[in-house]
Amino acid sequence: MMLPVPLAQPGVRPAAWIAAAMIAAVVLASSTGEISIAAAMKSIGDLDAIRARAGILGAARAVLGSPAFFAGIFFLAVAFFALLFALNHLELSLVAPASASLTLVTNAIGGRAFLKENVDRRRWAAAMLVAFGVYLLAH
Repeated sequence: MMLPVPLAQPGVRPAAWIAAAMIAAVVLASSTGEISIAAAMKSIGDLDAIRARAGILGAARAVLGSPAFFAGIFFLAVAFFALLFALNHLELSLVAPASASLTLVTNAIGGRAFLKENVDRRRWAAAMLVAFGVYLLAH
């Protein structure tokens, strides 16, 4: 029986490309999940209006009847386990800020590309400053 080879020995940092891949997995899964849930909620419509018309069970049925909602939950679960894996092999002081801030950037891109949201210059500037901050953090 072969024992699995650990990704990195305790006290030894993984290669930069491995760290980047782990953080990218967290970011892409998280953004995909958040964009899917946002798309589901936009397609469902105003939950307050649905609840007023059909009650709380009608609102729950509307949400639970959306495949995009379940896709979002799936991708957010993948992001959670990817984050656990990354935290197991990398330092918290790198993983947490990098994944959170890069998710902000990918959410802005995804909101614009997939949800046709208006992302103004101020939000793009904020996203680019965040990306630059991650670059400084990683070096």
